[in-house]
Amino acid sequence: MPSGLNDRDIQPARLPAGLRGLALATAAIAAMGLAGCKTIGMDDITGSIGQPSLTLPSAQEDVRAYTQAWEKRYDSRPGDKTAALAYARGLRALGQHEQAVAVVQKIALKHPEDMEILGAYGKALADAGRLSEAAEVLKQAHTPDRPNWSILSAQGSVADQIGDQRAAQGFYREALKINPGEPSVLSNLGLSLALSKRLDDAEETLRQASAHPRADQRVRQNLALVLALQGKFTEAEMVSARDLSPEQAAANVATIRQMISQSNAWREIQKGAPQDTRAATGKTGQRNARAAEPDPSAAWTQAAASAAKSR
Repeated sequence: MPSGLNDRDIQPARLPAGLRGLALATAAIAAMGLAGCKTIGMDDITGSIGQPSLTLPSAQEDVRAYTQAWEKRYDSRPGDKTAALAYARGLRALGQHEQAVAVVQKIALKHPEDMEILGAYGKALADAGRLSEAAEVLKQAHTPDRPNWSILSAQGSVADQIGDQRAAQGFYREALKINPGEPSVLSNLGLSLALSKRLDDAEETLRQASAHPRADQRVRQNLALVLALQGKFTEAEMVSARDLSPEQAAANVATIRQMISQSNAWREIQKGAPQDTRAATGKTGQRNARAAEPDPSAAWTQAAASAAKSR
């Protein structure tokens, strides 16, 4: 079963208007001090003697060292699955998405039925904004009789990016049936509910995610974002202050508040009427999302070290 090299962690490159708004805020918070998210699965396994650790660090300088170490191993053993996946993982964490795609694609051609590799390939494609390709590959990365929660979550992230919140939420809920309470999936679901203008449900879901012992800074960041969308700025600041200094938390919330006042997309979300954002992106939200210019601030989960990345 695929190990889930990056549980959130889809970094949107081309987004419908509503999701661009959320990406702007989360990227802004990350840029002001939130570190990357903890990943689950293969990355939690320490390396064997003679090879670098498989644990992806959170600090950016350590991510570079991790990637360089695995690059050397990959160069010396290009057919080594572990080296290829770990190297690609580092590349994704550094935002080098197309290079990560190339690395995993090469190993996938040698192992076309390896679901772990297909999972990593699909997630790398999604990071690179190649959403239709990602959706097709992720379908093959698990089977109905052996569904994988991490792949389901990635499929949900892709669906959210093309503006199909209804499908996205279905994927997240299926993932939660397999791994109840998983904070990364709950966090994804909470943001998706916010995009559907269901802010009360989004808040409840993100509170559940942030209460989990393994909830990371990004989960709390997303809760602060949804609280701010509802005008609960004092509480949003308190949530941010769990990971930041009071001054940084206040600055983060002030940034979100300013974005809300300046963005029509945010005001639409605040209206609170449930709506599938496909209506705003046309019949084939995917086509319009792919045609949009890449949003330079949509580093979302990657902006602060991995994150993403997700998650």
